[in-house]
Amino acid sequence: MATYAMGDLKKGLKIEIDGIPFKIVEYQHVKPGKGPAFVRIKIKSFLDGRVLEKTMHAGDKCEAPNLEDKKMQYLYDDGENCQFMDTTTYEQVAISVDDVGEAKKWMLDGMMVDVMFHNGKAIGVEVPQVVELKIIQTPPNFRGDTQGSNKKPATLETGAVVQIPFHVLEGEVIRVDTVRGEYIEKAGK
Repeated sequence: MATYAMGDLKKGLKIEIDGIPFKIVEYQHVKPGKGPAFVRIKIKSFLDGRVLEKTMHAGDKCEAPNLEDKKMQYLYDDGENCQFMDTTTYEQVAISVDDVGEAKKWMLDGMMVDVMFHNGKAIGVEVPQVVELKIIQTPPNFRGDTQGSNKKPATLETGAVVQIPFHVLEGEVIRVDTVRGEYIEKAGK
């Protein structure tokens, strides 16, 4: 297994500390006037989403986590767990709704997603950055609502709510950025 020294650390790198996989979300190299340089990092746990601050000094090492991403099909939510299937082996995996987290509001039955495994155990889900979803409820337009940057709320078929321009209507399919949770454009036919 690969190890990382202080000089190898950077934003976005995945590391393992005390058996827990983390992703570096903030990185700052500090060179004080007195004493040796060090790196201050903020790391986010893949297991529970906690964000921790850690200071790494020269000589400190951390491991590369045993992470694997698999393309899997989202089947359904049984109330406690979300069920996923490997489309090549037909093996099914259950992941708790809490572990799926924010990705849940962008997933439709049958959608292909990336399921992350740590040491063979499913720990999280990543949806595509852009998804196409149908608007199932939004207020009607009124005369004069077509100009400007005003927006209205729209409930999507997954239950997520995004702000959309007034010219977009109920029943239309839109493209949504799942990272920012924002409307991008109408989906092309």
